[in-house]
Amino acid sequence: MRATPDAAATRHAPQPEAPGGAKRGGEGPAHPARTHPTPDRASGAAPERPGPGVRRFGRTNWLGLWTLIGREVRRFAKVWGQTLLAPLATAALFMAVFHFALAERRGDAMGVPFIDFLAPGIAMMTVIQNAFANTSSSLMIAKIQGSIVDTLMPPLSSAEILTGYALGGVARGAAVGLAVCAPVFLALGIVPAHPFWALLFILLGALAMALAGLIAGVFCTKFDQMAAITNFVVTPLAFLSGTFYSISDLPGLVYGLSHANPVFYLIDGFRYGIIGVSDSPPLLSAGVALASCAALWLWALRLITRGTGLKN
Repeated sequence: MRATPDAAATRHAPQPEAPGGAKRGGEGPAHPARTHPTPDRASGAAPERPGPGVRRFGRTNWLGLWTLIGREVRRFAKVWGQTLLAPLATAALFMAVFHFALAERRGDAMGVPFIDFLAPGIAMMTVIQNAFANTSSSLMIAKIQGSIVDTLMPPLSSAEILTGYALGGVARGAAVGLAVCAPVFLALGIVPAHPFWALLFILLGALAMALAGLIAGVFCTKFDQMAAITNFVVTPLAFLSGTFYSISDLPGLVYGLSHANPVFYLIDGFRYGIIGVSDSPPLLSAGVALASCAALWLWALRLITRGTGLKN
């Protein structure tokens, strides 16, 4: 039976498209269907979604920050024999050598037994050295192994990265301070004269040297360079800061140079918190320590923000 002209025209006419771009009659879509955001029922406007690179968790990424701090703490806690027991053994050796070799002949220092005068200085020296070592070694190892990208890629701001590393160093410094002070002070019968000042200078000292270690880790590309900074900068600053002596016994020029050493104020302030005597007023020492922490914080933040030594 021959088709009528009307039926043929209907069969060959273009079919209307269904919503979404698919032709009726089973044929595939001429172009991909376009999707539109669902309008907000209350206002009638489409909800805004953050674009690429926009933070989606508020002003501070607390989860990422605590994760970074926890990683830094677990890093030194896992090898506690090296990071906690070794500093305690070193401090005990210092105390034993000075006690048997000099304590009897040295006499009192600043009105207290020499061994009591020595204990806070050695404890604080141990704190700042380990706080420096924690951040510097962590950053150096990450750079050399190529795992620094695991810290730079997550949605962490420069301030959050800096805070995570710094607090990890403070945690190690405080842990070492507790590990050294508890048995040494117990054996000597020392009771802290001003616990608030002692705790304050422990935290400020650990923070200052953790920031210094981070800055050193940014610039250094080899372990030899880091060892040079430790041996020729950090150790002399600690040894020449009144750790083993009162700077009031020094001649005029050396006495003035000692006051230019920021580590001196950390050790002197901690000594005031433990035995109640110091070469400088504790408020002055606290002010210098706070200023040092602020300057180091700003410097480290600028380096991390610019990606110096990290992104190349």
